[in-house]
Amino acid sequence: MLMGLLEEPMHPGEVLKNFYLDPLEIPAIVFARRLEMPRVRIEQLIKGKNGITPDTALRLARVFGTTPAYWMNLQTNFGIATAAKEIDISGIEPLIAP
Repeated sequence: MLMGLLEEPMHPGEVLKNFYLDPLEIPAIVFARRLEMPRVRIEQLIKGKNGITPDTALRLARVFGTTPAYWMNLQTNFGIATAAKEIDISGIEPLIAP
C-alpha cells in the first residue's frame, strides 16, 4: 500500500458535484457556460467518465479560487488508487543502492 493516499479517494468529478455544484445549486449546463467549455465535458466529468485535464484544472481553480494543483492532485490520487487495485507489482524487486 502506498503511504499517504486514501484507500478509496473520490473521483474528482464526484468532488466537484458533491462539494461545489450541489451546495451552490448550479446545474452542469450553467457551470459549463461559466467555464467556457462544452456541457458534455462537465457532465462526463461529474459522472466519472473522464478526468481532470490541466485545462479543466485551470478553469476550476479560477472559478473556485483554488489552485490547479488541487484539482490535478485529486485526479492523480484517484488514478493511483485505481491502478493499485488493477496492477500487481509484488514481483518487482526494489533497487537498493550500494
